[in-house]
Amino acid sequence: MSRRPARSLLPLISGGLHRRSLVSIPVHPDAVPSTSFPGPPHSPAAAPPPPPDPAVRSRLSWSPTSPPLPQITGSHLRAAVSSLATSLLALLGPDPDPEPTLRAHSFPSLLAISPLASLELLALLRRRPQLGLAVFSFRRGLAPSPTLDEFSLAISLASRARDPAAASALFADATSAHASDQALYNALMAAYMHNGLMESCLETFRAMQRDRRCGPPNVDSYNILIALFGRSLIVDHMEAMLGSLDASGHPRTIGTYNALIAGYLTAWMWDKMEAAFRELESGPIAPDATTHLLMLRGYAHAGMIYKMESAYELACKHAGKVDTVHIRAMLCAYCKFRHADRIKKIEELLQRLGPDDYKPWLNVLLIRVYAQEGLVEGMEQRIAEALERNIIVTTVQVMRSIITSYFKCDTVDRLAHFVRRAEESGWKLCRSLYHCKMVMYGKHHRLEEMHEVLDEMECFRFHRTKKTFWIMHKAYVSCGRRDEANTILAMMWKHGFGFPSRIFVR
Repeated sequence: MSRRPARSLLPLISGGLHRRSLVSIPVHPDAVPSTSFPGPPHSPAAAPPPPPDPAVRSRLSWSPTSPPLPQITGSHLRAAVSSLATSLLALLGPDPDPEPTLRAHSFPSLLAISPLASLELLALLRRRPQLGLAVFSFRRGLAPSPTLDEFSLAISLASRARDPAAASALFADATSAHASDQALYNALMAAYMHNGLMESCLETFRAMQRDRRCGPPNVDSYNILIALFGRSLIVDHMEAMLGSLDASGHPRTIGTYNALIAGYLTAWMWDKMEAAFRELESGPIAPDATTHLLMLRGYAHAGMIYKMESAYELACKHAGKVDTVHIRAMLCAYCKFRHADRIKKIEELLQRLGPDDYKPWLNVLLIRVYAQEGLVEGMEQRIAEALERNIIVTTVQVMRSIITSYFKCDTVDRLAHFVRRAEESGWKLCRSLYHCKMVMYGKHHRLEEMHEVLDEMECFRFHRTKKTFWIMHKAYVSCGRRDEANTILAMMWKHGFGFPSRIFVR
């Protein structure tokens, strides 16, 4: 197994900077929770609304000199924004124009009632970041001007859209119009981190430290850098940054531990991954669903099946369900590592996948695991599915597993049918396929069909080897046809394979 981490292994901080919103916004399972970005508070329906909760640190909605807001400010405003978001998400195409929908739902009027409408809408559009950026572009032409919170959320959308240039431009516009703060810098750092721009991320961190308009880096700033070094496999820098966080006086958060665990997971340092988890468990901070999902993935890659199953139960307890990415990780673990009742557990997990969750690599793993367990019907079902989807198997080990399964079940006709379909579909062929057919034909005394296999081998440029002649010799001997068996020995001698001393020609 390669030690190079998959691209999707550590999307650590996506969406983690904007968790406080009028409604609950789901966070990516691998997100590092943030505490720096202030989201809009929940306003009651009565007018005038009270000032926001100081703990939320909102800069947006209310001041003693503000005029009373209409009754729509509370639940009605949230319902209107939610309806608008639903209509926007229903727009088709990769780059739809949101302006007609925004005007049809009176978005300018909602924004005039409360700037919180923009924050709420952008948060609800996070799963379609390009659309969210288009909405923010339209919103910038309306009054009042966008706040720092809105710019921070727009930068996060640019990060999700894999557009660091747009994130940098939004940051420049925000700092020219407002006094910058940690949340704005953190959003830009996260955008650079997600796009693998290490130097830009570090330079933004240093710029934050030099910026006198902004306070010193907070715990989220350090968490982003820990995640940056972790996903880059620079473990010593990651651990040094953890030491810098401790020296800064900021207490560690659950995001700190999640980033640390994810870094060790990426580096396949299972002992340190478990040590970080045990330290978290023994401290005042409780693991969350993200933590258990990270541990599940780590145990799956390490082949620690029992611990993986325990992490799965804890993740279900905290999150209610486990997402498709982690279901696939568990399936991969069951396929690669032998375990009691693994076929039963595999089939239970497969029921949790939808019709759109098909992955060719997973199908190939399932073919092999069914072959290893001698379940020919299940193996053929997966083979048929792969052929139907035009998947080409290029791994000799998988082909040999299939051969072995047919051989153990003594089903030569089904093997011959499979070989024919594999030839037509461009699957990886090997001499063992044809040798196995010859052995099985010889076992059933079907010598004419055994000879036809030689023509198939020549067609695909598999030359006869010493093993080929031995198979034929044993087939003739088992049938009592000693003359033909002696002829095969002569052919072996002619092709330069020698004449075994223990064989006597009669």
